Amino acid sequence: MTGSSSGIGRAVTEHLLTAGWAVRGLCRRDPGIDALDWVATDLSRPGSVADAVADLPAVDAVVHAAGFQRTNPLGNLRAADLQEMFDVHVAAGAVLVDALVDRITDGGRVVLIGSRTMTGVAGKSQYSATKAALAGMSRSWAAELAPRRITVNVVAPGPTATAMTEDPGRAGTPVKVPPLGALVAADDVAALVGFVVGPAGRSITGQVLTICGGASL
Repeated sequence: MTGSSSGIGRAVTEHLLTAGWAVRGLCRRDPGIDALDWVATDLSRPGSVADAVADLPAVDAVVHAAGFQRTNPLGNLRAADLQEMFDVHVAAGAVLVDALVDRITDGGRVVLIGSRTMTGVAGKSQYSATKAALAGMSRSWAAELAPRRITVNVVAPGPTATAMTEDPGRAGTPVKVPPLGALVAADDVAALVGFVVGPAGRSITGQVLTICGGASL
């Protein structure tokens, strides 16, 4: 589990622990969560991710939730922002699953946290591009791992009530409240992830599951 220290990643971590999962959390800061097996990991350095799980004998699920957002319109894009988001959102997830694939139990689960903006939003082209990459990557893995009954899906939240909505790095694109009248609750995203990794998620694979409060209408 990546991104356990804050936001959606923390909510998913706490949900899984409450449900009885044993969770290893990969993130830079100690989340201070009881029962979490935390390993300090810098997801912006994807090459180091494999070392953080090298000692795990087997895993039933992999959840990649680490992420951040930098936004700017065309004419003000920064190549460094794109590279940094790609490293965390795409490369770190790819290294993690690649390192663990032979240790994921048959019938296991892989979940990548995407974003409703994967389909494109003005001012968020670089963020959207890195999150959109998860769709193609996950569908490719789903096809490869289907013979082992391992499912691979993307859970794509809309505007969610986390610290990311207040991040100065996205000041140019202030959050918009979705049509249902409230930001998505991180706990609701966590519950959806819990469903996907649970027994009832066994027939869902290669999908992008959007939870957005109607923002995509």
